Amino acid sequence: MRAFIFPGQGSQAVGMGSALAEASAVARETFEEVDEALGQNLSQLMREGPEDELTLTENAQPAIMANAIATLRVLEKEGGITLADTADFVAGHSLGEYTALCAAGGFDLATTVRLLKRRGQAMQAAVPVGEGAMAVFLGLDFDPAQEVAEAAAQGEVCVIANDNAPGQIVISGHKGAVDRACEMAKEKGARRAMPLAVSAPFHCPLMKPAADAMEEALSDVEIHPLSAMLYANVTASAVGEHEAIRGLLVEQVTAMVRWRESIAAMAEEGVSEFIEFGGKVVAPMVKRIALDADQKSVVSMDDIEALAKAL
Repeated sequence: MRAFIFPGQGSQAVGMGSALAEASAVARETFEEVDEALGQNLSQLMREGPEDELTLTENAQPAIMANAIATLRVLEKEGGITLADTADFVAGHSLGEYTALCAAGGFDLATTVRLLKRRGQAMQAAVPVGEGAMAVFLGLDFDPAQEVAEAAAQGEVCVIANDNAPGQIVISGHKGAVDRACEMAKEKGARRAMPLAVSAPFHCPLMKPAADAMEEALSDVEIHPLSAMLYANVTASAVGEHEAIRGLLVEQVTAMVRWRESIAAMAEEGVSEFIEFGGKVVAPMVKRIALDADQKSVVSMDDIEALAKAL
């Protein structure tokens, strides 16, 4: 069995998609479709920067999605490989869940990019700059990281935001609590505990205003039948029912991304191959979770051509 997986925020970079667009009319058309849906020249920002503008949450989220979908569309339209015939499951890390839904036909591209633009704006606006923070613990597993977060809270918010892989945990919450947690994590044995360069504390209760905004944004959006079941961030289990997906996307804004559990559950289900589109971020995590599974990242035209031959 096979899963197509999609990266989340942090995988953006100036120049993303440029080589693919030069090599493929399909990629160029995808980026043009995104620009038209947004009424914004996002593709130029992706190609040329500036980096600080691309890194803004409201730009990074749709850009990462657009790059991944362009990569997948080139495989499908030029390589003759369809997701429906090739993938048993899809999954995405945080915003990548929207990419996964677009890839599997749940949302059309224009709807997806507009939802992610709204999501990015809402997440950025939910907490005043400087009040929240995120940090990554390396070399500390889930249970001790949970203990650290609870001890550091001291009446503030401090929770695990991303359970990425064994020994890689991201926490989120009030800045003071996150700073305390970093010190405690080192005492607990973390190899590194360092703040992340993010503009808001994602995937924690402080994001409730953003969750409310997404509930409104998603309320009248049609979710089409999926060509492959989605492994949801919130539950780490497969879902295909439309209304359940709508609720999970709202809950996802404040809930932990259960990536380690999702990959482990897919491997337990029989998935032996994980293919990441548009980045080299989440596939490497698979190496540390599903040790016997094959994983690859597809970014370039060479990657696409090699994958088309292999499938």
